[in-house]
Amino acid sequence: MDIKFREIQLNEFDALFDIASKIWHDHYTEVIGKEQVNYMLDTIYDKKSLEDSIHKGQVYFFILQNDKKIGFFSITNENELWLNKLYVNTDLQGQGIGKIVLDYINNSMQPDIIKLTVNRQNFKSINFYFKNGFKIEKVEDFDIGNGYWMNDFIMVKKNN
Repeated sequence: MDIKFREIQLNEFDALFDIASKIWHDHYTEVIGKEQVNYMLDTIYDKKSLEDSIHKGQVYFFILQNDKKIGFFSITNENELWLNKLYVNTDLQGQGIGKIVLDYINNSMQPDIIKLTVNRQNFKSINFYFKNGFKIEKVEDFDIGNGYWMNDFIMVKKNN
């Protein structure tokens, strides 16, 4: 499988939004509802929010298969590595692409610990992370505004 990664540039936010929108509508509508999906896309993936997250140290990467953008991930690597986002087109999930992303992060960045948040109703992703050595560290609820909440697990994987 020819999977590569390329850092996303500031002028590529429209392409990032398009990929995020497709994946979120395909996957998250049944988990959190269409209205919250739209709100979160508009809040998290607007240009200002993306620029702010980059200025705070978050790095975004396209996941490419045969040079076609099939997903993306982002990390923040300061005191500990946070996998902020990992999204693959829903029609390609289950083919090992997420594992390739995790292996890339582990091999290229060699973090002692990887942390992430995942919606508590996102059973498919939770099981994926369990299979890849993550454990639930704690339960958190984040008020994201407009009456919406992110009800997440914080998961952690220790590599040492």
